[in-house]
Amino acid sequence: QVEMVESGGGLVQAGGSLRLACAASGSFFSRNVMGWYRQTLGKRRELVATITSGGTTTYADSVKGRFTIARDNAKNTLYLQMNSLKPEDTAVYYCNAPSARTDEGIYSWGQGTQVAVSS
Repeated sequence: QVEMVESGGGLVQAGGSLRLACAASGSFFSRNVMGWYRQTLGKRRELVATITSGGTTTYADSVKGRFTIARDNAKNTLYLQMNSLKPEDTAVYYCNAPSARTDEGIYSWGQGTQVAVSS
């Protein structure tokens, strides 16, 4: 059974920082590419960062230079350090393993963690 539990969200002012964490159960974690997604009301879920099992990262242009994705395979945990936050970063953030073909999450979604950035 694959389960992902996101945490670390909250309300911050623009320019502030947050660190999100995703605790994953199951043996899939260490061998999969993992990613952070975000979704706002009425919009499609957006993949914002990925990291391979070896630590190679990619970022959406909208977060490049501000967000840093990291992973601890021993703890089955994925992280997202978010700095210089902007109001447009407000969203529910989720973690999952992205499909190689479509970037859609492979596994069932967790409950997500809400990030709200005030101007």
